[in-house]
Amino acid sequence: MTRVLVSGGAGYVGRFIVEHLLASGYKVTVGGRTPPPAGFFSRDVAFVPLHLDPDSDQIDAFENIYYFVHAAFAHVPGKYRGGEGDDPHGFRRANLDGSVRLFEAAKDAGVRRCVFLSSRAVYGPQAPGLPLAEDMQARPDTLYGRMKLDGERSLQALCSHNFITASLRVTGVYGPAGPGRPHKWQALFNDYLAGMPVPDRVGTEVHGDDVASAVRLMLEADPMRVNGEVFNVSDVLVDTRDILSPAQAALNCPHPLPAPADRAAFSSMATDRIRMLGWRPGGMERLAATVATLALKA
Repeated sequence: MTRVLVSGGAGYVGRFIVEHLLASGYKVTVGGRTPPPAGFFSRDVAFVPLHLDPDSDQIDAFENIYYFVHAAFAHVPGKYRGGEGDDPHGFRRANLDGSVRLFEAAKDAGVRRCVFLSSRAVYGPQAPGLPLAEDMQARPDTLYGRMKLDGERSLQALCSHNFITASLRVTGVYGPAGPGRPHKWQALFNDYLAGMPVPDRVGTEVHGDDVASAVRLMLEADPMRVNGEVFNVSDVLVDTRDILSPAQAALNCPHPLPAPADRAAFSSMATDRIRMLGWRPGGMERLAATVATLALKA
């Protein structure tokens, strides 16, 4: 059974990755500052302490580990862009220097593949409505985006025939949160069901399990097709009305839906590159089913 270490495995996105890999037959170890709560995952997983600390020698965490998925990221709670708070130096030290140290430790320990969770934020401002493709010039305008881009480049510099690397630019992850945690749209649902005004916004969404399937694809694909590469991971372009519509139907809510938002200026990430490897996200059907389920559990 193949052993995978997932840093940040108890985080919102990390939990999807852990559960998906467990269901796919992998033996998963979660790395983080503290062990996950009992019963947090569908089955027991191993745990190793793992820190975003460039001064720590953590090579022992990679003993008997075949693959490494780096999903950990230190930030102010609830924020990614702006997640540095009032400590940009510490933010960079942890998320870039600390991540690179983990990449190096993984390679030195003989880990075969490493997958890094990056972000749409690396693109920064682009022409309105222009699809975001992996080969276009990145212009991150936030420290968060710059850290993710520098992390991608640092990992790419380490790739070799014996250390296969890939970075996934992910955005808008949705789905059920872990036990005792609110899902990302909980406040939106609460406001809508209470008859309060809701924001009129547009963005892209991708189910957490579809992100996890992209991670697994990086672990299983032909090394020649993924080594040192970057892939966008995104699914559907939606507005607030699209998100709330299944909830309205599931709960028979009398409140009117918000008006459709203008989508013309939004730049979606192109996903042709990863789809050519066989990645198939759930689309609007999965989003609608998930929203309905979340609404009924509210």
